[in-house]
Amino acid sequence: MGDNRDDNMNDSKKPKIIAIYGKGGIGKSSTASNVAAACADEGYKVMIIGCDPKSDSSITLLGGKRIPTILDLMRSGVDITEDDVVFEGYNGVKCIEVGGPEPGIGCAGRGIIVAIQKLKKISTAQDECDLIIYDVPGDIVCGGFVAPIRKGLVSEAYVLTSGEYMPLYAANNICRGMSKINTPISGVICNARSVSREEEIVRKFAEEMGSDLIAFIPKEQIVQDCERDGFSVMEKAPDSEIAQVYRNLARAIMSRNKSVMANALDDERLRELTR
Repeated sequence: MGDNRDDNMNDSKKPKIIAIYGKGGIGKSSTASNVAAACADEGYKVMIIGCDPKSDSSITLLGGKRIPTILDLMRSGVDITEDDVVFEGYNGVKCIEVGGPEPGIGCAGRGIIVAIQKLKKISTAQDECDLIIYDVPGDIVCGGFVAPIRKGLVSEAYVLTSGEYMPLYAANNICRGMSKINTPISGVICNARSVSREEEIVRKFAEEMGSDLIAFIPKEQIVQDCERDGFSVMEKAPDSEIAQVYRNLARAIMSRNKSVMANALDDERLRELTR
């Protein structure tokens, strides 16, 4: 993959900019951070922008340490510079956390818009990257969470789900929302929960929407063990089988040039798939 880096980028050398969407708790941050680390291992210059108010998208790339968020610094009245919000993590991955509003006050989605606008004013780090990953919280029911796409910052959107009904329901809603704003999806990723026929279910879900399943990530305890210690699998267990799964996903994303306008399933069909 590293030897073909220039072949995978477009002629203008613009970065590949992706967003990963999915139900809360489905493993977006774990997937995003391991993909970032895998791409960095192959020589790509990578940035991850965490858009979750929990500000934990980059924590396993930084040895378990949290970094100041853009919104927290803005609220404190600090004259923010690039060094205040852009931190170097594992293998050179640039890490940024948007943060969120104070609990019970404001809209997290609106905060994403404000923070991204601020980042563009103070930082040029994005211009030096081959891959930028937006780790976006929840589903797409809040217009603010689709800000990276609406603002033209994201070129590819991936949907993460498991084979369980509720994550699939959320993924289906995300795809429906994408279609409403005329935005195609680039693929479906399954982060497994050891559900019966799980890979079959998610593959069929993706195909019926007109897309495809680009990765099946099996449920492995080692992922949780690494996260508890504050590390990605790629850093702490690079020789594990699951690390190779993340490498394959990273390769698939970096070489991906296919996207489709998803045809969301009706609820009855969605339930049939999971029975």
